[in-house]
Amino acid sequence: MSVRLTVAQALVRFLAAQHTERDGVRQRLITATWGIFGHGNVAGIGQALVEYPDLMPYHQGRNEQAMVHAAVGYARQSNRLRAHAVTTSIGPGATNLVTGAALATINRLPVLLLPGDTFATRPADPVLQQLEVPYAGEVSVNDCLRPVSRYFDRITRPEALVPAALAAVRVLTDPADTGAVTLALPQDVQAEAYDWPEEFLAERTWTVRRPRPDAAELDAAVRAVRAARRPLVIAGGGVRYSAAEDALRTLAEQADLPVASTQAAKGVLPYDHACDVGGIGHTGTATANALARTSDLIIGVGTRYTDFTTASGTLFRPDTRLLNLNITGFDAHKQSALPLVADAREGLTALSEALGGHRQGGRHNPERWIFSKQEWQERTDTAYTPDSEDARPTQVQVLGALDTLVTGDDILINAAGSLPGDLHKLWRARSTDQYHVEYGYSCMGYEIPAAIGVALAAPGRPVWALVGDGTYLMNPTEIVTAVQERLPIKVVILQNHGYASIGGLSEAVGAERFGTDYRFRAPDGSFTGEPLPVDLAANAASLGLRVLRARTVRDLREALADAREATVPTCVYVETETADSVSGAPPAQAWWDVPVAETSTRPSAVKAREEYDRHVTARRRHL
Repeated sequence: MSVRLTVAQALVRFLAAQHTERDGVRQRLITATWGIFGHGNVAGIGQALVEYPDLMPYHQGRNEQAMVHAAVGYARQSNRLRAHAVTTSIGPGATNLVTGAALATINRLPVLLLPGDTFATRPADPVLQQLEVPYAGEVSVNDCLRPVSRYFDRITRPEALVPAALAAVRVLTDPADTGAVTLALPQDVQAEAYDWPEEFLAERTWTVRRPRPDAAELDAAVRAVRAARRPLVIAGGGVRYSAAEDALRTLAEQADLPVASTQAAKGVLPYDHACDVGGIGHTGTATANALARTSDLIIGVGTRYTDFTTASGTLFRPDTRLLNLNITGFDAHKQSALPLVADAREGLTALSEALGGHRQGGRHNPERWIFSKQEWQERTDTAYTPDSEDARPTQVQVLGALDTLVTGDDILINAAGSLPGDLHKLWRARSTDQYHVEYGYSCMGYEIPAAIGVALAAPGRPVWALVGDGTYLMNPTEIVTAVQERLPIKVVILQNHGYASIGGLSEAVGAERFGTDYRFRAPDGSFTGEPLPVDLAANAASLGLRVLRARTVRDLREALADAREATVPTCVYVETETADSVSGAPPAQAWWDVPVAETSTRPSAVKAREEYDRHVTARRRHL
């Protein structure tokens, strides 16, 4: 039997029938579609969404990149078991997806992209917004999405949708190889009718597998752990996506293992757990980095080992061995490590069982790191505490005020600027999913749309989007969507009149904060001390947010408490110290490689190069 439908109608019905199942829990895979319509999708996907409103909920976006960010936030909060689709017109609507697609694929978070495409039948050539490539007639702007997609296909015939749609869902539900999936849809093909097999439209369940470790690799891993005197676990995002927090806690408690976390994993153990030693690497704690520098075995679980984690290859000793538990062989073999290729939960459970009652007995004893943790918490308390309740808060004091207010129900979202560093060092995560910092791509403009996605995935929980003024100016448009959807997200805008993070980095590498100010420019090209008369609070209010202005620490505490209880989208606006001032956090506890000019006439650059040469000599490759 067959059903006659357009390509777009068949795709919507197919997507509505796809489910995931893991550990006996079955749920729908694509739970909604985001869309901005124009020629290229309005008569295809747009018409199909009107045709089947009960099958596929629709969310109206304002910016194509932001729609992808919202979908990514939803997928992350759903532990990659649920996802959203995003549809756009051809031309700029499609190319605006590229940054969001890169973020999704780098972070390995599933999102389905459905950009419109130029005519497959070419009745007129070129059409509006078509890119003409003299040497390749089949190329369109959607080909920009190929390198940032985990799977890409262009549906030039109706019958081609069947294998392409199945392949797309295979990748979306793959626990190791997921990311952005792009199905480019020529506008004429979207509207074309075809007789679809009923089997294609039937409900289908995709099991999200949990591969177990190879026996030989597990045996080698057990020997490595037993031989180590000072092991350290580095937990990555794979722990969270595998729901392996309990398995990690069991192993850590059983073997007295300290656990440091990357940005993607902070909170997999609560901050007050005895084995948690905080963030690792350039934005990490003194406790975690001191342990890393003296460890003889690093046990990486679900981590990609970015340069922030390894302090650009300077954090571990030359003779340190690495053992990597990862669901992908690609990541498991990084740093010339002993690989343990498996699902994080299955691998940790197998490792715990194989170790039996083994407890590491070297110098990494719990009393030592617990004392160091206490010292770091005291530094955090000092940074969080203002001199006066009537003073203007520093950025870190804003975090301190929020710290006194939240519970494990709250979710914090951030992505770029100096806030990720302050949060990774200092934030006290109270639940496994409270800390949501996107640092695989560190994309400015992620926070507000991601908060919308998280609020859709976790209704009823307080969701905070922490944004600096630079990030806010990049992408505030989805505020309108939050208002339209009546989602009570809480947006905290920290105004310091400039790119504070990149300004500090610029100064450190001898570029003298060039191009990082939001101030009036003098005729000679220099910047004056007067900030621009830009009122971000008024802008947020004009987009529909309820805005609370906080001028002092006391005001801030009251505004945050008000916002947390609000049932409408609410903004807390606070001016912190200027871009020339530090955030108030302890300095970086490990190096990060940003090359400095090898020759310069400017003293600041010469000095910065001398410091760079001193650090770079400590870099090592683990071979």
